[in-house]
Amino acid sequence: MSAPSPTRTKADPARPAPPRETAPPPAPGGFARALRRNLTAHGFLVGAVLCFGVFSWYPMVREFLLAFQKTENGRTTWVGLDNLVTVVNDPAFWQAWGNTALFTALALLLGFAVPFLVAVVINEFHHAQGYLRLLVYLPVMLPPVASVLLFKYLYDPGYGLLNELFTSIGLPEQQWLQDPDLSMLAVVVASTWMNMGGATLIYLASLQSIPGELYEAAELDGAGLLRKIWHVTVPQTRLILSLMALMQVIATMQVFVEPFLLTGGAGPEGSTTTVVHLIYQYAFNFNDYGAAAALGLLLLVLLAGFSAVYVRLSRAEDE
Repeated sequence: MSAPSPTRTKADPARPAPPRETAPPPAPGGFARALRRNLTAHGFLVGAVLCFGVFSWYPMVREFLLAFQKTENGRTTWVGLDNLVTVVNDPAFWQAWGNTALFTALALLLGFAVPFLVAVVINEFHHAQGYLRLLVYLPVMLPPVASVLLFKYLYDPGYGLLNELFTSIGLPEQQWLQDPDLSMLAVVVASTWMNMGGATLIYLASLQSIPGELYEAAELDGAGLLRKIWHVTVPQTRLILSLMALMQVIATMQVFVEPFLLTGGAGPEGSTTTVVHLIYQYAFNFNDYGAAAALGLLLLVLLAGFSAVYVRLSRAEDE
């Protein structure tokens, strides 16, 4: 009986090797389509960068340079901190900052709280939410000038509808835009009505993302409406609330349109003069672009510092 042949460890030279898998040939015109697609994407990207560069970055750099320059008789010279000294020594400087801080505080009380409460009320409706969202957002779609002129008509001391309403219920008429104690409040009310629609829709979208089981559990624990809002709604929307608060402060610190159109900018006894209106006066009334740029730079530094501190505190709280 013959011994079995040993097992082969090498490929049999007589057996043909299996064919290698090769990539399918590229589709005709595939490289050209990819090139066109990338060129189109890069074209849009270049266009966006150019728009940001021309309309955003260049003005900021130009403002930074103007803050340390002065132009007289067509000659521009570097003056260091002279523009900042001029702005700080202006008697209207501190009044403008005080008015801006007052507007921001009142806007946070009204413009931050009212849209959230309106969103909570709309969220309780199970029908006609689309109509209510449109009704709330309608003031945002109106041109700002038209909205401000509407409120100027309402505030008119002679034939304004607001004083007519006060008279009909036995209250005395008020000089809404002519009284230094009421002019800023009147501006805040108009600004809140004009801009609350966008914030309300953001809050409403955040409220509708809260799981219903949380409210059901709160109801089983005997929580009423206010307790459900405080213990369920507010914690679940804390991120959106904090972000909107930051945006509200940044927007209100730059208010210009409402006081400019309602009270002429300065208002009675300078009660509605804001920082941005003072910048406008330096640039277009006094023709002092260096001082205007210096004041704008101060506002930029303040808002950037506030934003950095706010983000820092938010991160520390999350950790």
